[in-house]
Amino acid sequence: MAPTPTTYTVFVLYRALPAWLGLSRTERNEVFARQVGPIFARYEQQVQVRLFDAEAFHADVSDVLLLTTDDLNAYYFFMEALRDTDLFAKPYIVLKDVIMTRENGFRDYETNQP
Repeated sequence: MAPTPTTYTVFVLYRALPAWLGLSRTERNEVFARQVGPIFARYEQQVQVRLFDAEAFHADVSDVLLLTTDDLNAYYFFMEALRDTDLFAKPYIVLKDVIMTRENGFRDYETNQP
């Protein structure tokens, strides 16, 4: 029996650096609109994006980027495109962790055992 199509959920944990925090909110929005927004738009059919703030709840991670995809190549290209922005180049953020998950993957495993 063939496995069902796999949807991956990726938690990208990062911390905003002083270079980012030193920008005005208008400047941050401009960087996002000019560099990050177009990447989100380019991959919106393959990679769904949600943004979460964590700085009030975690000492080392200020933000979480939640990505959902069933196309690992699109995810990879999405991340490479982000790495080419000032977020990583200035840098404005530091990547703390990337956690790739498969929701209820054990069910596919159990279903596909001989």
